[in-house]
Amino acid sequence: MAPEGRWGAERIAMGASLAAAVLMLVGKLSAALITGSDAILSDAAESVVHIAATGVAALSLWWGAQPADRQHPYGHGKIAYFSAGFEGAMIFAAALSILALAARSLALGPQVQSLGLGVAITAGLGLVNLALGVALVRVGRRKKALVLVANGKHVLTDMWTSAGVVVGVTLVWITDLVWLDPVVAILVGLNILWSGASLMKESFDGLMERVDDKDSAALLAALGRARAEALVVDYHQLHFRRVGAEVWIEVHLIFEEGSSLKDAHARASRCEAMMAESLEPAARCHITTHLEPRDHDASHPDGHPETVDPLTAPAG
Repeated sequence: MAPEGRWGAERIAMGASLAAAVLMLVGKLSAALITGSDAILSDAAESVVHIAATGVAALSLWWGAQPADRQHPYGHGKIAYFSAGFEGAMIFAAALSILALAARSLALGPQVQSLGLGVAITAGLGLVNLALGVALVRVGRRKKALVLVANGKHVLTDMWTSAGVVVGVTLVWITDLVWLDPVVAILVGLNILWSGASLMKESFDGLMERVDDKDSAALLAALGRARAEALVVDYHQLHFRRVGAEVWIEVHLIFEEGSSLKDAHARASRCEAMMAESLEPAARCHITTHLEPRDHDASHPDGHPETVDPLTAPAG
C-alpha cells in the first residue's frame, strides 16, 4: 500500500492540529494583551511551542510513513521517537520560561485588567483543544502512530493548562487578589514541566527499544498455545522490537527428531500466524523463525529451553 493510502487519517488529523495551533496562538496572545495576565500569557507561550512542535510532528509523520529502502531496511518509523522527544523537550523549555516570567511578575507585582473577556476567550479555546486532543490520541492509538499520540497529549496538556488558567484568573477577577495570577502561572508551568519530562521518557524508552509488557504477554501466550496444541515441542530465544505499528519478531521453534522439513515449515507458519493474531489488529508483523530438532544440544548447547529464558529483551 502506498504511504498516502496508509496515513490518510493521520494526515487529516495532523492538518487539523496545525490549524488549531495557529488559532490557539492568535487567540491566547490576544487575550494576554487585553488582560495583561501572566497566567494567560503563560498559556500563550505554550501555544508558541506547540506550533513549532506540531510542524516537526507533521514532518515526522510523513517521513515515518515512507516505505523501507536499501539504506533503511526496517523502515523510517523511529523518526516518531525523535519527534516525541523533541516535542517533550520544547514543552519542558516552555515550562521553564513560564516559571521565570511568573516569578518575575510575582516579585514586581502583577497588573491585570479586563479579565472577564480574557477568561471567555481562554475557556472557548480550551474546549476546542479538548475535542482536538481526544481525537488525535484516539486516531494515534488506533493507527499505532506515536507522533499523533504525542501531539494529542500536547494538545490535552494545553487544554488542562487553559482550564487551570481559567480557574485562576476567575479567582483573581472575583477576589481582586492579583498576586494569584502569577501563582496560577507557576502552577501551570509545573504541570507543563511534568508533561514534557514524561514525553521525553517515552521517547527514550522507544529509542532504547524497551520491551512492551503487553506485547510480551501476548506473544508468550500464543507460543504457549502452539506448544499445548503440539504444533511445536517447545520454543526459546524470543526477541522482538516494536516501532509504531511495525513489529519484528524472531524465535527458535523446536520440533521432534525426524520431522520432515515440509511438515515443520507448515507448523512454523501456523505458529507465526498465531503470534501475529495475538497482537492488536493494527500491528504489521515481520516474523522470522529458526527451526531446530529436539535433540540439538551438541550443536547449540546454550540454546536448550530449560536453561534459556524464552523471552530475551531486544538489544538497546
